[in-house]
Amino acid sequence: MGIQLTAIHWVYLTFIVFIMVLLVRRRDTTMICVAGIFALGLLAAETLSGSVSGIFNSFVYATKELLGTIMIISIIVAMSRILIITGVNETMVAPLTRFMRTPAMAYWGIGLIMMVTSFFFWPSPAVALVGAVLLPAALRVGLPALGAAVAMNLFGHGIALSGDYIIQGAPKLTADAAGLPVSSVMEASIPLVIVMGLVTTVAAFWMMRRDQKNGTWSDGLVSVKGSTGKLRGAEAEGLAVEEGPVLLDARLRRALAIAIPLLFLLDVAAMFALGLQGGDATALVGGTAVLILITVTLLAHRSKGLEKITSYLIEGFVFGFKVFGPVIPIAAFFYLGDAAFTGLFGQVLPDGSHGIVNDLGVALANHVPLNGSVGAITLTVIGAITGLDGSGFSGISLAGSIARLFAAAIHSGAATLTALGQVAAIWVGGGTLIPWALIPAAAICGVSPFELARRNLKPVLLGLAATTVVAMFLV
Repeated sequence: MGIQLTAIHWVYLTFIVFIMVLLVRRRDTTMICVAGIFALGLLAAETLSGSVSGIFNSFVYATKELLGTIMIISIIVAMSRILIITGVNETMVAPLTRFMRTPAMAYWGIGLIMMVTSFFFWPSPAVALVGAVLLPAALRVGLPALGAAVAMNLFGHGIALSGDYIIQGAPKLTADAAGLPVSSVMEASIPLVIVMGLVTTVAAFWMMRRDQKNGTWSDGLVSVKGSTGKLRGAEAEGLAVEEGPVLLDARLRRALAIAIPLLFLLDVAAMFALGLQGGDATALVGGTAVLILITVTLLAHRSKGLEKITSYLIEGFVFGFKVFGPVIPIAAFFYLGDAAFTGLFGQVLPDGSHGIVNDLGVALANHVPLNGSVGAITLTVIGAITGLDGSGFSGISLAGSIARLFAAAIHSGAATLTALGQVAAIWVGGGTLIPWALIPAAAICGVSPFELARRNLKPVLLGLAATTVVAMFLV
């Protein structure tokens, strides 16, 4: 016997439908999420003041849940800022350019280096850190600028961001919405990320070589007034480089270029040795980044170092909250589908309820014949739709929430469905298909973001189809 659905359940479901409609129409969902919180609060608290307070309290709850993710990204960006200014980033990746001797080696080389860098630095700073140094080397050996942009996108904003195994921002969002441990979502995402990554990158490379041979390749180059590729990429990521950057002594730059990657590799070793996951792993990476930021800033700015440390941190926090500002109201609404509702409004759901989303999942199982295949296809579509706003993070709470609902209905596959929704949302919205999300990589390569989106479309759709089929067998 299932839980009796109440008005709260139906209102929550209605607002999910509204949000989906707005996403399909490429409209912002913040207002409708706030309206949903207000409506749920009015039903639960039965007072106007209680529902109005619920809006603010839900924002506070969501911010607390997301704070670790916001902090780590802000700190990584702040650290990346000083590495760009001092030229340490160039020294770090410059030796790798010697392996780029053919267009094929340049494509796979720039992609793999971008992926590894994105795992540790997040794709946004990685575009500025890697692109400025590797692009000239790739162009010298014959890789088109658009091909380099495709590689940076698919490996960085696609593979690295959809897995996010080091910083763990994406899996935390989806896991929280699905009511699962972060580690289970990360484990379930590994085969999906591998399949998606292999299919998209191989397909994109094959299509590029085919079109070059047929003479149908267009590089989509655009002119960018003034500045170098380095400056374009940095500015596109909100990491504008000062006039007259501070340069360290060449020997010191080389020492830092060796020490910084080693420190992060030691972090990874510590994660495995000590079994650190989720917030503990994020804290280790974040603390290391802060120490690197302080050390490099003091070495570069000397007497002005104390003030500059604060300045870089402020820039990082501005970037972090700019990225996650739109996510907080959306996450606040979807957190109400689980434990947040009882925490904010008390025990107003029926006895035996396990949260709004779980209750809806049980009801769905009793009325609609669901199976793993239907669930996998639906999660891929939902994930892709949530990415249409160009922010891979804004919709993954919805993907996690729907995955939980479907898993409750089919009694299996919660982690796989959650990971599938995450992969689909981030590949579509995180910077591979939506033109306005492609601007950073397009800017540093001097190509049109619309042409880049067109080039990515077929490989990403092929990847989503293949990944969905694999997920059907794993659910």
